[in-house]
Amino acid sequence: MSDDGHDLSGAWTGLFNYPAHLPQTEFQARLRDLAGSVTGETTETGGHLGLTGTAHGMIEGHHEGGILHFTKIYDDLDHAGHPIHYRGTIAAGGDEIEGRWDIPGAWSGTFLMIRNPAARQSATRKARQSA
Repeated sequence: MSDDGHDLSGAWTGLFNYPAHLPQTEFQARLRDLAGSVTGETTETGGHLGLTGTAHGMIEGHHEGGILHFTKIYDDLDHAGHPIHYRGTIAAGGDEIEGRWDIPGAWSGTFLMIRNPAARQSATRKARQSA
């Protein structure tokens, strides 16, 4: 657990918004949090920005003081050269994160992530069993 008292491990559902008239995009994320160091993967339906099918991304970052920073890189070779930087505020209960994303020099927008309560309970049970 990090110094802000949150373990962000688990399944998350989110939305991100573009700066223009493009529709919101829903994504799923699975995070692993080890003392504030966060890794994971995202999945989203393609169709935006020229992606087709399902788009996968890898994330790596950290959180401290109630703020999560991470970078997402798509595994699609055409988009892998454009890392996306996220910065969000973790809500008091640790189950919601809201903030902004940015592709430097190109695009930016907002995002919201909400943890799946059932996945959190399962992760908590597993952690207790292994302790």
